[in-house]
Amino acid sequence: MKQEKKFSRRADARPDEVLDAAIAVFAQKGYARTKMDDIAKAAGISKGTVYLYFPSKDALVEGIVRRAVTPIAEGALPQLAAFQGDPRLPITMLIKVLVGLLGDPERLAVPRLILREGMNIPAIAEIYRRDVLDLAIPTLTGLVERGIASGHLRPLDPELTVRSIIGPVIAHLMLSEVFGIRPEGKLSFDRLMENHLNILFDGISAQKAEDAP
Repeated sequence: MKQEKKFSRRADARPDEVLDAAIAVFAQKGYARTKMDDIAKAAGISKGTVYLYFPSKDALVEGIVRRAVTPIAEGALPQLAAFQGDPRLPITMLIKVLVGLLGDPERLAVPRLILREGMNIPAIAEIYRRDVLDLAIPTLTGLVERGIASGHLRPLDPELTVRSIIGPVIAHLMLSEVFGIRPEGKLSFDRLMENHLNILFDGISAQKAEDAP
């Protein structure tokens, strides 16, 4: 019985093991040069077993992306969509969640893959857009629109404001992972978050009556 339970746990965990192996091999060889044989070898299983769970490399990328964004898609985004009030609080929480996820080297592997391979492999960019951006951008846009309507934010272009909210995080990652430029040699996500939120909220918050000239 113990052996059966052990096998059951192993089978349940196997898709994650395949995804972990795929991330490692993609990082080492690049998406285009990676073969399913390479992933199977890294995972310690047969190629047929890999195909059992993921019929193609595109399916592997989709699995990697979905696994990474599930905590946000199922947790943060519904809360943002339903939020009423000062949007600076949920924006702060969202940035903190992103920083927490990106501070994990295993989680960082996913946006690193998108940044390095997305321009060369259209399927990767399309998967990330469909499973992440097409969900997150409308939700954030609605949050900003409600913040403007309630008077918490200045009257700004909501769609462009969303780009200003998430843009610095993307630019920070790109400078680090594509160009190898890091502040003091580190990613420093905590410092980036504090600096970004200070600049952001000073720029988009509505002026209080007592602050008016």
